[in-house]
Amino acid sequence: MVSFGPVDNIAHNIQLAVAPVFLLTGIGSVLNVLVTRLGRVIDRARKVEAEIDGYSPAMRGPALADLTALDRRMAVVHWAIGMCTTSALFVCILIALLFVGNFIEIKASGVVALLFIAAMGFLICGLILFLAEVQIATRSVRVKGALLAEQQANRRDIRTDQPRVGVPTIRVDVPTMPGPQYNSVK
Repeated sequence: MVSFGPVDNIAHNIQLAVAPVFLLTGIGSVLNVLVTRLGRVIDRARKVEAEIDGYSPAMRGPALADLTALDRRMAVVHWAIGMCTTSALFVCILIALLFVGNFIEIKASGVVALLFIAAMGFLICGLILFLAEVQIATRSVRVKGALLAEQQANRRDIRTDQPRVGVPTIRVDVPTMPGPQYNSVK
């Protein structure tokens, strides 16, 4: 039987049912980040696939390794999106159940608790997968030490267009103790 109470009760029930909407907003933000990352990975994979036929044999190996890492990243982000979307779905069901439960006599406290726990579990799994994707991306884009050394050796002074002899030294005054007098580090 549907029962409607005083307006104050209905307003309070709406407040309780809408509180998880803030959680839903956070999940939506995480999904936005994940979808953006997936789009960038797909764009990069398409670019490498389009250009790989023109690569020399020496460049083809690193390009194939890059494609392997991009494929792995796509799969992990895909799973993360699935986990976060499932979490959002459970939060939506939770909101509907909380709201409807105020008008229809149902004993749903156990279901509400399970939905919330499941939503948090899926969100946690999605965030762990996001972290894994970031790790894969970081490992696959490490700059090689030889390239950094070559770049450092080829640096030129922009004022004189002469090769730099050494690394410039920067002098910074740092306070050693709080107080009216500061000692500078030399």
